[in-house]
Amino acid sequence: MPTPPFVLSLREKIGHDLLWMPGVSAVVFRPAELSPTGREQVLLVKRADNGQWTPTTGIIDPGEEPAIAGAREVLEETEVVAEAEALVWVHTLPPMTYTNGDRSQYLDLTFRFRWLSGEPGPGDGENSEARWFHLDELPAMSAEMVARIEHARTPERGCRFTA
Repeated sequence: MPTPPFVLSLREKIGHDLLWMPGVSAVVFRPAELSPTGREQVLLVKRADNGQWTPTTGIIDPGEEPAIAGAREVLEETEVVAEAEALVWVHTLPPMTYTNGDRSQYLDLTFRFRWLSGEPGPGDGENSEARWFHLDELPAMSAEMVARIEHARTPERGCRFTA
């Protein structure tokens, strides 16, 4: 999905200045008993802009509950219906600069989600591919994304906070 309208409106006022943004990461698991392979799987998307595999991520709209934002992003980006089970990690990402000069810094709320229905597809076009992976056969991805998956794998440890 393109840049949300509320971000475009803010950018008209602040230009390329650093914008603090709340974001959500939805790590969706399909349990072994519901998987056609009989093994637990995690849903990943291949981003159209950089070719990187990641869990579903997105911006939380003003007034939107974070878990609802995660479910919305999963449906929009992958055509899968999922439900939040646990908030597993709260952390701040380093500031980043986009190719157009816009600067943003994200507070990421990582949730563990449970698959309810649907088979993955590229959804709204933000990603070129969406598919299930076994946890021992993950594609190459950044350490940051691996950490999000690892935190979501162990929700019994509670929510982690980066100090």
